Amino acid sequence: MTSSLNDTELSTENTFTEESTATITQSNVIVSLGSGYDLPVYGLDNGQFYFIHIPAMICIALSFFSAVTILIASFKMQNYRTFFCWTKSERFVVYLAICDGLFNIAHTVDHAHIAITKNHVYPRELCEFYGFMLAEFITAQNLMVNVVAINAFILIFFRKSFKFGKYDWKLLLWTFGAPFLGAMAAAFAGQLGPNGTFCYFDGVKGKITNICFTTIPLLVILVMNTALYFITWQRIRVEGKRLKNVLGNSAKSIRASHQAARTMSLFVIAFIAQWWAMALYGTWQLIDENVPLALFQFVTTFSNVGGILNGVVYIIIRRRKLRAIKDTEEGNVTDVQTLQSKSNRQN
Repeated sequence: MTSSLNDTELSTENTFTEESTATITQSNVIVSLGSGYDLPVYGLDNGQFYFIHIPAMICIALSFFSAVTILIASFKMQNYRTFFCWTKSERFVVYLAICDGLFNIAHTVDHAHIAITKNHVYPRELCEFYGFMLAEFITAQNLMVNVVAINAFILIFFRKSFKFGKYDWKLLLWTFGAPFLGAMAAAFAGQLGPNGTFCYFDGVKGKITNICFTTIPLLVILVMNTALYFITWQRIRVEGKRLKNVLGNSAKSIRASHQAARTMSLFVIAFIAQWWAMALYGTWQLIDENVPLALFQFVTTFSNVGGILNGVVYIIIRRRKLRAIKDTEEGNVTDVQTLQSKSNRQN
């Protein structure tokens, strides 16, 4: 009789284990993990809950304010009807501000929902929507800054510049269209959901998708952008020394290319500052799932300050443009005064 009961219990346990999609063991008790909703809300068990969500929401709020300010200032300074005649850097600032703004809206509501309820986001469809927004705009930013880095490299080494097509359709189709298709595929496959901290790729069902969609592409783009930045900057430095005392139209054209590349490189620096922590976190997870809490805190901070970093880039671009206008005006005044002086001497 006892042997029969033990056989029955063993059979039931084996069936239970086989049917579960993932399991965790705590105090010899097997808990089934069917989706991210079966994960504990991160931080509740170690007192770190508010230390995760409150700093994140503060960074997101500041980032959103910066993104909105950039958009208002950009279209106040210049006519929106001539938008596609603006410099590439000025258009990049606007596109990235839009990415930051929409990302911030979805992510702050996501964090606030979890912080208030101390639970995962319900209903599931709402969490999937938040995850879709993050997947779309995080990837869009990554691809756009990668295009900027490649464009700066080509400009310096080949004296050519990407043609983005009428109304930048090629750029927008790549940076927004490709992530949209990927995020839609993930949504229909049930890969989006809670990961224990916020809504993105499901912490149980979407682990592989997260690695393929975020970790590996982000790491590749980060390394690529960093390499292109240093190679481009080194070439600018060498050519700058060579052309220091050289005059003529050719030297002037090269200096203009240098200035454009330096401006575009600002986006690469901001990108590295924003995403280094997430790239390191994802790489660490591939090796060991026990990621240090400090690194996790860096992720929730740095990944949410994109709007602030983009705002710094915008200020630098505006100052450089105003300085260039001022130098041009001073040069024109000097030329007029020189001509007047020559005319007076002739008279």
